[in-house]
Amino acid sequence: MVMPVYNEAATVAEIVGIVLAQPCVAELVVVDDASSDGTWAVLQGLAADSRVRTVRHEVNQGKGAALRTGISHAKADIVIIQDADLEYDPTEYPILLRPILKGKADAVFGSRFIGSQEHRVLYFWHSIGNRFLTLLSNMFTNLNLTDMETCYKAVRREILQSITIEENRFGFEPEITAKLAKKSVRIYEVAISYHGRTYAEGKKINWKDGVRAIWCILRYSVG
Repeated sequence: MVMPVYNEAATVAEIVGIVLAQPCVAELVVVDDASSDGTWAVLQGLAADSRVRTVRHEVNQGKGAALRTGISHAKADIVIIQDADLEYDPTEYPILLRPILKGKADAVFGSRFIGSQEHRVLYFWHSIGNRFLTLLSNMFTNLNLTDMETCYKAVRREILQSITIEENRFGFEPEITAKLAKKSVRIYEVAISYHGRTYAEGKKINWKDGVRAIWCILRYSVG
């Protein structure tokens, strides 16, 4: 598991505990992207578990940069990306891993928009934006994903580490999708639950990231 963290002192201990409670977790690489709220001190208290490795950026660079660092440190055969908030449920790892463990997939996306799993009802325009970006991405990659922007992506480590990640912020999602599609890897999608949070609760992505995502879709799909 690779977990990028930025100013999540309020939730990081809880989410790390849930992650480590999952029997399938062999390692957890946590990258603190220069948090200023005491997150790093919290992480040091969690590093007693031999499965946990912590890395800190001295300067804030963004989610993509933190994932680039974390992926480079990963050693487990399959890497799952896990945010440090509580929006995604680690108890659903077996759902993500199943197609890979069965030998059917090389990458699995967890979709918030299919299936009957529970979802917190939040921002209408966010959902429209996510669906638009997924549609645009699909048009260029020729995939039929329902949720390109999802955090939950499980990928075979050797494939993930063979990809050069260039985006430093949330452009990671369209970039990794385009580059996986170019490699013609076997991609599956499974239904997951989603417990979104508000901006008051710490949500960080904004409309500028949506504009950047459009640019990333064009750049990495066509280039």
